[in-house]
Amino acid sequence: MAMENQYPRTLEEFEQEFSTEENCRDYLFSIRWPHGFICPKCGNDKYWRVRTVLMECTKCHHQVSVVAGTIFQDTRKPLAMWFRAIWWVTAQKNGASALGLQKILGLGSYQTAWAWLHKLRTAMIRPGRDDLSGCVEVDETYIGGAKAGKKGRGSENKILVAVAVEMKDNRIGRIRLGIVDDASSSSLHGFVQDCVQKGSTIRTDGWSGYKGIESLGYVHEVIKIKGQDLAASELLPNVHLIISLLKRWILGTHQGSVSRKHYGYYLDEFTFRFNRRTSTSRGKLFYRLLENAVCIKPTTYGDLTERSEN
Repeated sequence: MAMENQYPRTLEEFEQEFSTEENCRDYLFSIRWPHGFICPKCGNDKYWRVRTVLMECTKCHHQVSVVAGTIFQDTRKPLAMWFRAIWWVTAQKNGASALGLQKILGLGSYQTAWAWLHKLRTAMIRPGRDDLSGCVEVDETYIGGAKAGKKGRGSENKILVAVAVEMKDNRIGRIRLGIVDDASSSSLHGFVQDCVQKGSTIRTDGWSGYKGIESLGYVHEVIKIKGQDLAASELLPNVHLIISLLKRWILGTHQGSVSRKHYGYYLDEFTFRFNRRTSTSRGKLFYRLLENAVCIKPTTYGDLTERSEN
């Protein structure tokens, strides 16, 4: 059986499989090195155990733990508690809150729960993930802000979020979200290049910020019907459905109280959950998040608090 199919299907199975630190370390080892140990320093595949938690390369004698270089590095809490946190987060259909995590784990401080949750959100974006392809609807929307500000693409006190929606057989596939500085060609073209494969068809409205995108290797399809006053949601219904769901999620799950500085984390969580909306097993989401977690560089509390909205 492939490693990616070896995950708990129920809470009972989870509790049985991850009741000890040794079980958690062994599972993390199998995810990090599915084809056997590889020394991160010299690439050698032979090692011996040192003090239970360390592996020492037989060639260069570099020592490494299963959590070194992952989001779990330097944690003072047991892996079993981290596993419970990941299971709980992925089991929440509409999103997780730091207060909820604090209560379910019995953490001593809200700050710890907040940091853990943001660390897990950084792991929700898989390094090297495939770009969107085929036909992709793209638009932008303003989110947040205490004041209403101006209408349209000049809104004040709000965060501008670019949204790309992949269409597969006239159905919504994967999505990508990103904070952009403004609605200029420089910002919007950059967003498209970051998340859409060249050669794809980019479907937008007639906003000038998308002009010239065909010169970057894309087919540009402008949806604009002369003589008809159609709303943006009618011109690009799929991307505007995602925008509506995103705003509803921010308001419903987090009561709209998302810090501007950390908005990117919440966009990552929404993307992770939406792109795996068809998963029939919470255990599979648990496995995927763990799989990403061992590929993400360690993030400190200082890193989290200093991250800008970009």
